Amino acid sequence: MRIEVLFFAAARERAGTERDGFELGEHPTVNELAQAIASRHLALAPLLPRLRFAVNRAFVPTSHELQEGDEVALIPPVAGGSGRFAVLPKTLDPGAVAALVAGPEQGGIVTFLGAVRDHSHGKKVQRLEYEAFGPMALSQLELIAREAEERWPGVRLAIHHRVGVLQVGEVAVVIAAAAPHRKEAFLACEHALERLKQDVPIWKKEVYEDGAQWVGLGP
Repeated sequence: MRIEVLFFAAARERAGTERDGFELGEHPTVNELAQAIASRHLALAPLLPRLRFAVNRAFVPTSHELQEGDEVALIPPVAGGSGRFAVLPKTLDPGAVAALVAGPEQGGIVTFLGAVRDHSHGKKVQRLEYEAFGPMALSQLELIAREAEERWPGVRLAIHHRVGVLQVGEVAVVIAAAAPHRKEAFLACEHALERLKQDVPIWKKEVYEDGAQWVGLGP
């Protein structure tokens, strides 16, 4: 069985390619695929224990059995369309994002802006470079919103994340949460931010005066 694998961010740099194909036996598991990847891409092998596999845009365990035609993506640790959920290579508009969740039934709207700061880990940051696996990122953003909206009835979420090169002071992410009461709006916004950092395949590279590093894969 032939399986195509997509590489992103630090995984792509280590592999030296955006995609690669692997011939595996019958009923292969993700773990068997990982072993094949490690054997072919030696520079990538040390990172594999810290990466996650997504099959058809959903995270899976290494015991997952692969099927012919599956789309497999190797997902580095996460450091972030149209409508309420978007991944965009342009300046974000916080007011427009907040307007997507506003309504006469909503008594509180909380808007969070994540901006590029000028320092990290004791180093001066010159810029950030964001990269995303777009289709899966949008699916995960929608999942996060569904979680919050089920947990806090009446809540409505919108999340826009920017990709590309961002300078110090520019806004990388806007999260807007609306609810009939302010407490639920604050809780939903915080929930969305934490889940965004955990599971959405948007990666951040910090560029310093003396080098660069993908966030989540540092020493």
